[in-house]
Amino acid sequence: MESVAASNREASEAWSGPLFERFVQFRDLVTAGLGAHGEAAIEAHPPQPGARALDLGCGFGDTTQRLAQLVGPAGEAVGVDVSEPFVEAARADAAAAGVANASFLVGDVQATEFEETFDYAFSRMGIMFFANPVQALRNVRLALVPGGQLCAVVWRRKLDNEWVRRAELVVEDYLDHPEESDEPTCGPGPFSMADADTVSEQLRIAGFDEIGFQRCDRPIKIGADLDHAVEFNMALGPAGEVLRLWGDRVDEIRPKIARQLREALAEFDGPDGVVAPASTWIISARAPAQASPAH
Repeated sequence: MESVAASNREASEAWSGPLFERFVQFRDLVTAGLGAHGEAAIEAHPPQPGARALDLGCGFGDTTQRLAQLVGPAGEAVGVDVSEPFVEAARADAAAAGVANASFLVGDVQATEFEETFDYAFSRMGIMFFANPVQALRNVRLALVPGGQLCAVVWRRKLDNEWVRRAELVVEDYLDHPEESDEPTCGPGPFSMADADTVSEQLRIAGFDEIGFQRCDRPIKIGADLDHAVEFNMALGPAGEVLRLWGDRVDEIRPKIARQLREALAEFDGPDGVVAPASTWIISARAPAQASPAH
């Protein structure tokens, strides 16, 4: 299932190259920070013991391992990601941890109709990057058994994630999104599913029932100290994406951006590091109990 939709090829290139490298660099921050929101979603909508679970956009596979633990030895967790380096890392980590009931696939969910069926599908920040989310969600729905559960975590608005918005505003003082770049972009971006009404409609068109949204507010650590937090925000997220796309063309203003960003994030600095409020949606939906046609 390694085919990639034409509209997702650039994003696939980004996630398999520069973004993978940056996620490796900040892995501890990302997995711990997002982990709390993922756990809240799993607690709200857990898979059943013995279930077959599909992890969409599995990244390093920590969520796949968690699902494998929850479904137990009678169940199975399958992680899928468009990035081969992420999947290779996930396979290695699961093997090292001795997780026998987790497996991983490289593939673009938007371009794949799964041969197997699953009782449960989960995604922690993995469904926001499809160029055609309805097609991807339709393929997920088709992969679920009748009555199968979807549970996903996506970012709410930038305005509800002040640390992200502050970093973006600092960069916007200096730079617009470049019209041309040698660097691949990450697709629609991490906040593409922030509007609950829009995503509800996408899920409905994709054939899901019982669609629900639950707000989740949990603080996340964005740096061990302010220098670390500045480095993190200049590497990932909307601010980091603009800087990455400009590349070395803006090297001379990076120190100015870093100083201003440090001031913008100083409010969140404390004894446990730089910890900021963060807000996500926990999305729940079900495949109809009576299977719907593919189209």
